[in-house]
Amino acid sequence: METTTQTGSREWQGVTVPAPGTFVIDASHTRVGFVAKHLMVTKVRGSFADVEGSFTVPENPLEASAQATMKSASLSTGSADRDAHVKSGDFLDVEKWPEVSYRSTCVSGVSGDRFTVHGELTIRDVTRPVALEVEVDGVAGDPWGGERVSLTARGEIDREEFGLTWNVALEGGGVLVSKKVVLEIDAQGVRAS
Repeated sequence: METTTQTGSREWQGVTVPAPGTFVIDASHTRVGFVAKHLMVTKVRGSFADVEGSFTVPENPLEASAQATMKSASLSTGSADRDAHVKSGDFLDVEKWPEVSYRSTCVSGVSGDRFTVHGELTIRDVTRPVALEVEVDGVAGDPWGGERVSLTARGEIDREEFGLTWNVALEGGGVLVSKKVVLEIDAQGVRAS
């Protein structure tokens, strides 16, 4: 029995989405990052270089699913000293908890060109619900005969809910590291089926 694979994009309720199928994350074209404030005024960005995962888009995109795993030790913020601190027991404790993971649980709807994806984020063996606003940036063929889809996702967490409570009070008020952390994901997936 021969199976056929749909490729390309389609319009669904006014939004361009990929044809049904499963996509594997291309880590070399994906950035899973975050932004936290330092000294209450400066944005510090970081990201995980080692990312694995996939997402499936069925006929009804509201039934889509996704999962991703990031190796905690692959974190980089652009400063070796800061990286060592964030990887230590004060924050990620990468020796004890080597992975950060996300698994979607449902897609609640579409607003304009964005889908709201609900899921569970696990950091340090603590799992909390996290909603991401996801936008499909485009679908394109690649020079090797494959098909790729690009997604952008944004969300926000309170890091203390995951046990990341280390901080230092500032003399003038406020704290060294913000509780709020913004998640920034730019993912490219390669069609697997």
